[in-house]
Amino acid sequence: MSTNKPRDVQVYPIGTDTRILRSRSWSRLRFEIEYALAKGTTANSYLIESDKTAIIDPPGETFTQIYLEALQQRFHLEDLDYVILGHVNPNRAVTLKALLEIAPQITFVCSNPGAINLRAALENLDLQIIVMRGEETLDLGNGHNLQFIPTPNPRYADQLCTYDPQTEILYTDKLFGAHVCGDQVFDEGWEIYNEDRRYYFDCLMAPHARQVETALDKLADFPVRMYANGHGPLVRDGLIELTKAYREWSQQQTSADLTVALIYASAYGNTATLAQAIARGITKAGVAVESINCEFTEPEEIRLAVEKSAGFVIGSPTLGGHAPTPVQTALGIVLSTATNNKLAGVFGSFGWSGEAVDLIESKLKDAGYRFGFDTIRVKFKPDDATLQLCEEAGTDFAQALKKTRKVRSPSQPATSVEQAVGRIVGSLCVLTAKEGDRSSAMLASWVAQASFSPPGLTIAVAKERAVETLTHTGNKFVLNILKEGNHLGLMKHFLKPFGPGEDRFADVAAQETESGSPILTDALAYLECSVQNRMESGDHWLVYATVENGKLLDNDGITAVHHRKSATHY
Repeated sequence: MSTNKPRDVQVYPIGTDTRILRSRSWSRLRFEIEYALAKGTTANSYLIESDKTAIIDPPGETFTQIYLEALQQRFHLEDLDYVILGHVNPNRAVTLKALLEIAPQITFVCSNPGAINLRAALENLDLQIIVMRGEETLDLGNGHNLQFIPTPNPRYADQLCTYDPQTEILYTDKLFGAHVCGDQVFDEGWEIYNEDRRYYFDCLMAPHARQVETALDKLADFPVRMYANGHGPLVRDGLIELTKAYREWSQQQTSADLTVALIYASAYGNTATLAQAIARGITKAGVAVESINCEFTEPEEIRLAVEKSAGFVIGSPTLGGHAPTPVQTALGIVLSTATNNKLAGVFGSFGWSGEAVDLIESKLKDAGYRFGFDTIRVKFKPDDATLQLCEEAGTDFAQALKKTRKVRSPSQPATSVEQAVGRIVGSLCVLTAKEGDRSSAMLASWVAQASFSPPGLTIAVAKERAVETLTHTGNKFVLNILKEGNHLGLMKHFLKPFGPGEDRFADVAAQETESGSPILTDALAYLECSVQNRMESGDHWLVYATVENGKLLDNDGITAVHHRKSATHY
């Protein structure tokens, strides 16, 4: 896939009287963690032309011009009756205003929270809005009698799904998507999208697993032949499998032993983006997140979430030198509910000053809470390096909780099976990777050659490793094979705990490959690798990569190996 292709709009019929308009961006679109695989994305919009006409989910402002051009080539916008919005965010305001200028007769269709967001996004405009709460229908004629299903979650409190009984298409907005761009409209050979769909779920849905399960229950009542989602290929061939996977992935979260209450409000979306990155770091380490947008959550729900959690994290923007009222209310609930042996964390974004973050931090410190990571303060919009810091902070927070749990529950002696498995010997290596502003490394001994032609290897990467994010299909990394005799220094360096965002390569002799991944010059040899696929293996990902280049740096050196005593210890 070329990332140099210009943005375009792909139009294709998907059902009776129904077309999709896929606004395509072939390279990474935004600085948000769900876009981190850098495979581009599609903003999917839909046009139903019957007795009445409706557009579902126009794209954001980056596509406004090309989207309207594609639409006007095929349809008279002056005849448009309805614009149905699965969710409303400020990014869509430019497109919606442009539509209104051409077709002022439009009636918007959305949820009640969506109507509030819409009036805020299109202020000073006289809007015609129909609010759908779940019982109402919208008859476009010829059997297109649309039904509406509110499926809110903390990130998208206004999310609304739409079902068309004529075509049996369910328009799912953020559910069942993937950030990947290509020519395929449908998901033929759907297994190739498994990794992208799982990553999308882990980033966007895992922190809202309870709400996702509720949405799945609501949607199960409809006979559906296709999910018309907001991003990526339409879900048709793999519909049953993906629905089942969403259920399983959600249950993994809701049944977890440890939970973190992640409480936040967001004025312009930046604090929500930080929250999402922190949540991603927590969940990848095997700890569940109960995400709470305190602007849309009742105090009693916040209290119950904090009460059952092992720790909590609070995030806030700064507005007029203060934290928004909902955050102040939530902080009061936390202080009166959470015992001070619970782990705490604080983060926030701001424009000119960050008083809200300082206020929350000082209140929690005064109350005697321990912090799971250093307070995160971000000015304006977060970049890739900041999101990596947030993800690593989340992972550190989760690992601190798990460590506390282990201390309370003394470990059992290793069984004979575990002792036997531990006798498998592996070469000592350091995996290094860099992409843009993000870089990381890990010490590895679970490495094995997997193929002769092409030369390939497998490496097991723990889900909670910081470098895991850089080992997805298409990523490149370097495997540095350590040398017996001088390996202890490098081993000690890469085994030490690093702070979130800390440079793993400070004080280490290294040079970069063309792809940017560091080569450790004191290693015995190195291999430049490209990830071909991954398989989920319990608490690890088994990564298969082909070797594209490499070099033996010391002809006389011997490979350092690692001997373990048990399968449960490194």
